[in-house]
Amino acid sequence: MIVDSLKNAALYYSLNPRLERAFEYLKRVDLSTLEPGKYEIEGKEIFLNLVERGLKSKAEAKLEVHNDYLDVQVVLRGTEGFGWSERADLKQPKEAFNAEKDIQFFDDEPQTYYYLRPGQFTILLPEDGHAPLVGEGPIRKAILKVKM
Repeated sequence: MIVDSLKNAALYYSLNPRLERAFEYLKRVDLSTLEPGKYEIEGKEIFLNLVERGLKSKAEAKLEVHNDYLDVQVVLRGTEGFGWSERADLKQPKEAFNAEKDIQFFDDEPQTYYYLRPGQFTILLPEDGHAPLVGEGPIRKAILKVKM
């Protein structure tokens, strides 16, 4: 799990050859003009989910993991909390891994929480169990899915 400001995004390009293109998309496109929804950037290699919604309590937010994609989650409006746990420590799966949707949920309690404001991002790798959408009030966020 990485947390940083968008101005420092270039520090992480070496993690994945597609990350630079994903962050360049964020610089190039005015996300405030887009409606919530899914947008292909490079087919199934890089795509964007633009979300506007209310947040959940810590108890409602469930840890999730992905195998095939890393997440770059960017808060555009509001403040969003994330629960986090090391994937290797997750012991209570809610269901089997859904390969089609590249997701599995867990009932474990997060080991820690952190919060993002507009202009900040988190990179979540397959090793990161994460419970997004924690907090109060509505948010607008960009979730870039980047193929591993």
